[in-house]
Amino acid sequence: MPFSAVDAISPAVEHTKQQLLRPFRFGQWIRLAFVGLLAGELGSGGGCNVPNPSHFPGRHGGGQFPMPGWGGADLAVFAGLIVTLLVAGFVLWVVLMYISSVMRFILFDSVLTKECHIRDSWNRRQGPGWHYFLWKLAYALVTLGVMTIVVGISLGFAFAMGWLNHPKEHIAPLVLAGIAVFFVIVVFVIAMAVIYVLTKDFVVPQMALEDIGAIEGWRRLWSMMKAEKTAYAGYVGMKIVLAVVASIVLGIVGFVLVLIILIPVAGAAIAAVLAAKAAGVGWTAGTITLAVLAGSGLLAFFFVLTSLISVPAIVFFPAYSIYFFAARYPALSAALYPAPAMAQISPGAPPPFEPPPLPPAPEPIG
Repeated sequence: MPFSAVDAISPAVEHTKQQLLRPFRFGQWIRLAFVGLLAGELGSGGGCNVPNPSHFPGRHGGGQFPMPGWGGADLAVFAGLIVTLLVAGFVLWVVLMYISSVMRFILFDSVLTKECHIRDSWNRRQGPGWHYFLWKLAYALVTLGVMTIVVGISLGFAFAMGWLNHPKEHIAPLVLAGIAVFFVIVVFVIAMAVIYVLTKDFVVPQMALEDIGAIEGWRRLWSMMKAEKTAYAGYVGMKIVLAVVASIVLGIVGFVLVLIILIPVAGAAIAAVLAAKAAGVGWTAGTITLAVLAGSGLLAFFFVLTSLISVPAIVFFPAYSIYFFAARYPALSAALYPAPAMAQISPGAPPPFEPPPLPPAPEPIG
């Protein structure tokens, strides 16, 4: 009988213990942290708030920042810097998405075989990684497009009804429309999140083992899900519960480490800023770039630290999906439970000892 969402927890926990602690290998721990970070298994997200120059009070005919400390720098310099950062950020996002796509297969291989070999898997997984990258790119574009359409239609409807011209006179319909749009967006985001989780948990193994595309993998998965709606719904629900528990535990550990490590670093950064200000160093293109680089380095250090303490979760959650899905996907079951190899007998060697047959039992008398 296939594993239920609850049944798959125990073998996944045992798998995690064996891979990480029996024996403990620091090198593999580091590699798994690296792979999990780049594969996006930490589930972390981030954003960047770009300041809008129109929010700053302007001077008539100046074209310069009037704020103290900016040194009368030309607005075009900062605008060019912001555009450069945005373009660089977009390129970096695309590159990291491709790396993450390949790393997803490397993580799958590492958990399935209990061995993490980044270089070998990177060379072997370029094909499925590329297909998965294209799927993720389409997924991002569809998500962004639908969100834009929903918000755009809502604003267009409000504008056509005249609600935006005199908002104080239409507070009730604006509030009700805002609540409706909010719930539509929430439902859509949840649905897209479920699609993403099911893809990386159940479509990626098919792509890895049979070299098929994401669309074909989803076609097969959809047939499986229709046959076992309750089992897959239970899996999604149980994974949410496990993710919440893991987030709480890792959050507590991470908070303690932040207090121990990052507070002194932040104190040193503040001291450096104050010393620079006392020396008369203002905000210029060079100092802003330096601050961005320093902040990026600190953020990268935080991600590395988080990934190191998250290695048990990085291994457990893929193992959990593997054990659940292996009971429903024969190719994965064969890879997870390989048949024992037949004993090889060298030529000329005597045959293995076999006990003699038992004598026939005597027939009963009478």
